[in-house]
Amino acid sequence: MNRRNKWLGGAATAIALVIAGCGGASGHGSSAPTTGAAKAGGAPVKVVKNPKLGKIIVDANGRTLYDFVIDRGPTSVCYGACASLWPPYLTKGAPKAGPGTSAALLGTTKRRDGTTEVTYGNHPLYYYAPDRKRGQISGQALNQFGAPWYALTPTGREIH
Repeated sequence: MNRRNKWLGGAATAIALVIAGCGGASGHGSSAPTTGAAKAGGAPVKVVKNPKLGKIIVDANGRTLYDFVIDRGPTSVCYGACASLWPPYLTKGAPKAGPGTSAALLGTTKRRDGTTEVTYGNHPLYYYAPDRKRGQISGQALNQFGAPWYALTPTGREIH
């Protein structure tokens, strides 16, 4: 394969990842998160034990939820291309504290588009679009869009 074809293949993969994060699913419980679909009736958050990271915050289906270090308190700074690759965990109702989580740490924040994003320990929560299955942590400690992304502990701390 020549250099041009390798570049085109890599570019196609990157474009596919961004498109995958942009939509096509009916909600965050599906295999492909979207920024436009919110979990009706309150997005659940629970804790699972990951073999590499220990106890982490996940959605109802066991998909890892991440924190973006440069968010300003509960206010998200991830929009546009950032939100395509790192879709926010949205809700249409009060989020629900599941097993291992603290209801006192669970909250919401309004995004610029009027949607409601789930927060935990004052951190807006996001999916990493390439993490499609329960237990995947491929977004852990990635430095993208100006800062690293981390999974959170049940106490709301970033796992470095």
